[in-house]
Amino acid sequence: MPQPFSRREILQRCAALGILVAGPSFAGPVADAFAEAESGTRPPTPSNALGPFYRRGAPDKHDLRGASDPGLPLIVAGTVFDTRGEERPDATIEVWQADHLGHYDIEGYRYRATIAADGKGAYEFTSVMPGHYPDRVAQHVHYMVKAPGCKPLVTQLYFATDPVFEGDPDRKFGADPLVESRELVRPVLLTGDPTDPMARVKFELCLERL
Repeated sequence: MPQPFSRREILQRCAALGILVAGPSFAGPVADAFAEAESGTRPPTPSNALGPFYRRGAPDKHDLRGASDPGLPLIVAGTVFDTRGEERPDATIEVWQADHLGHYDIEGYRYRATIAADGKGAYEFTSVMPGHYPDRVAQHVHYMVKAPGCKPLVTQLYFATDPVFEGDPDRKFGADPLVESRELVRPVLLTGDPTDPMARVKFELCLERL
């Protein structure tokens, strides 16, 4: 049986394939990992399973992480578009996830939030990198996105640095049977002090018009 990759080997493979990007404080100037064309028509974001832990009524907030919560700090940002390529400032984004140990709060609203897009359709939240839990293979953040005149979108965000992809999500994204689209697996940018890093991920969302 082949030996599993070590964490160092996984990070090296991720960096080589461009799915882990070191920020300036790690490796000198690098191209902006968030640069992306934002004009013209767009395909809708692939849907993904709702999962068993959704709860209505998540509070309006942008910081899911408590001040003393352990785990790798994470910032996720993006813009909500529709399939005409138009920004959707009227969009509402619900997110929920496990903590860094893979535990969901099923009685309260820790690591759950409702976020209103800004005037340009942008959103952002801070959290920690979610942990693995027994019933799922890959780390993930759940999304439910709504805007007037569009189909609601239920999807999930996955991380290209997740050890389950063995540094090669292009080929290994199916290691988790629920990851049906490579598009949902996003690159991770490491920034900050190398002794206290932070992960950044860009996750654009596109809603299908009714």
